[in-house]
Amino acid sequence: MIKIISLSGLYCLLAFVSLGQNHSEKIYTLSNSHIIKTIEVQDGVLKTTQIENKSTGEKIPIHTKVEFQLRVSEGTDQPNTSETLSSVDFVLDRVFDNSPHRLTFLLKEKQGKMSVELTYTLDENEFYTRKFLKIKTEINLVLERIDLDVIDGGLVQPYQLKRITAQGPAQWKPGLGQPLFGQNAPIFMGIEFPASDNFVDSDQTAYCGYLWGKSLKAGDTYLTYSSVTGVGKDSDGLGKTFQAYIDNIRIRPLRLQVQYNSWFDYGQAVSKEKFITSVNKVHQELVINRGVPPLNAYVIDDGWQDIHADWSDEVWKINEKFDMDFSGSFEKMRTVDSNLGLWLSPGLLFGAQPAAKPLGRQGFEILGNWMSIAGPKYMGLLEKRMLDLTLQGVTYFKLDGIFGHLNIREFELDGSDYGLPKMPQLDTDGLSPSDSLLNDAKYDALKTYYLVAGTEKLIEIFKQQHQINPEVYIVISNGAYLSPWWLMYVDAVWMINAGDAAGGSSRTEELVYRDGVYYDTWIKEKTQYPMNSLFNHEPKKTKTGESKEDFFNYLMMNLSRGTGFVELYLKTQELSEVDWDVLAEGLKWVHHAFPYFKYIQMHGGDPNKQEVYGYSGWNDKGGYISFHNPNKSSYKKYKIKLDENLIHHKNKVSYRLIPIIGELLNKNSIVHGGDLLELELAPGEILIWEFQKVE
Repeated sequence: MIKIISLSGLYCLLAFVSLGQNHSEKIYTLSNSHIIKTIEVQDGVLKTTQIENKSTGEKIPIHTKVEFQLRVSEGTDQPNTSETLSSVDFVLDRVFDNSPHRLTFLLKEKQGKMSVELTYTLDENEFYTRKFLKIKTEINLVLERIDLDVIDGGLVQPYQLKRITAQGPAQWKPGLGQPLFGQNAPIFMGIEFPASDNFVDSDQTAYCGYLWGKSLKAGDTYLTYSSVTGVGKDSDGLGKTFQAYIDNIRIRPLRLQVQYNSWFDYGQAVSKEKFITSVNKVHQELVINRGVPPLNAYVIDDGWQDIHADWSDEVWKINEKFDMDFSGSFEKMRTVDSNLGLWLSPGLLFGAQPAAKPLGRQGFEILGNWMSIAGPKYMGLLEKRMLDLTLQGVTYFKLDGIFGHLNIREFELDGSDYGLPKMPQLDTDGLSPSDSLLNDAKYDALKTYYLVAGTEKLIEIFKQQHQINPEVYIVISNGAYLSPWWLMYVDAVWMINAGDAAGGSSRTEELVYRDGVYYDTWIKEKTQYPMNSLFNHEPKKTKTGESKEDFFNYLMMNLSRGTGFVELYLKTQELSEVDWDVLAEGLKWVHHAFPYFKYIQMHGGDPNKQEVYGYSGWNDKGGYISFHNPNKSSYKKYKIKLDENLIHHKNKVSYRLIPIIGELLNKNSIVHGGDLLELELAPGEILIWEFQKVE
């Protein structure tokens, strides 16, 4: 007999059946207004069996192979000692934390090697559930990999590339931290950790887990990252549902960050005086003369660090070109109602590279030419310096060169001296940390262990920066990777596999270069990362003389990509009055249109094939669509439907069509959800239309 226990006023139901003294069969459910998760216990073994999607009424069977599994060994250098323990090797001891939104099971491994607290959570208003483990080991072991979900069929892997390359331009596609989607049901799954490894194998078994590779001593406990399972309204819109989930869990709300960066102005020759000259110029031309809102930050890029100083007691010391505490720069920020930002390279790349070798000779963890992001001694110094700078009032950090850069990455091949896994069985002796031979997938586990350890070190710094200043803005640049779960700790991530200056002899070619990478990243490769939180190295204006129309069209098409991170790369003293006019108009538009960036997507064809393409951003009040015909010699016809997947509104909603660039389709400026728009674009033409909802 099944007995239902109703907890009045709560969102949790508990049902159970008792079948004898030594064995039990029970059913547990966590439920709210969006989702019901069912966990069954049979002969003391747990399994998730079903997710009910309340928005659709669909009951989605979950074919769980095992509820979790742990790969353990005596060392990553001793593969013959490796074994996998799964939930079937544990028996249920007791249940506790049985509250409306939390359910915890204490499980004990049958041979007494370890115990596990398995916890499920479901907040009242969320459309996703979480699961995590607290592992206590009774023996010394190495915890190599943790899988929190192992599912037999029903899931697909949207992003399928895995190129953890040491060398090769535009080949850095490690595939870490990407979610899995339901094959025939609107469900997503993954691990809430940027360096997680979620994949579907050739047998259609799905794994949501991550490599860890750390040692635990008898009596130690380890708390895993959480897995997440969420539901949406339909499979076609599941990508947007996943982005809504990411928007919910990010460390700071999505916000518009407009700033000036000194790099294109001065490069490494930047100084306090030059920087202040540009700050004055930008503020006068944009804010005072043309009414643009004050910039969020002015950023000193590569060139402020004293690479000749002894960094053994403090890294990232300031050179003689600036005040020792940036006092003059901070004072200038107060006069322009803005904040100071800094470029910094965690791995000591680019202009900081000369400081790496001396640190290596002083016993700090160096790889080849750069520092180990997993080295506790070096990262301890970096953490202290970044926290000190945050306390001093630096509100923006551009972290450039984390695990390498566009062309080269370095990996730790034997970090056993400071707790990293080692794998001598791979015969890495004689290989450099950036050896092209490391491109071979047989080294992926070793490389991933380093990426995991480095990611964890960075995360700890980012969390503490947030505690010091909840409004800090952090961007991870070259050498990062596009996992949406980075946004639990930072605000924007490098575009990946694109140079910092778009190539081309014309603005059209510059747009095609950058937009071609967008197309490859989101359309071809199906990267699940929000475009609105991307660092894309634009817009730039380094010389004057082009027509107002050309600059305006380039700028607006650039801004229509919908990233909330707008960093201006300018030659401030070379711009004309017309150039400043265009910049001001574009920045005013981005302030106006930013609410539409919450849901941004690319539409159309491949820019590199000269096919019409563009971007579209919407919220509940309207949106915009941009169009670009990159073909400079042919007219192109194009159709786009204002369906729910594009505009997020149901059909028959009316919009007033307002041209930002270009003319209206016809004299009637009212369009409706569900309408098919047909247009013809001239060679090289750009159109941008705004759609304002008619109440």
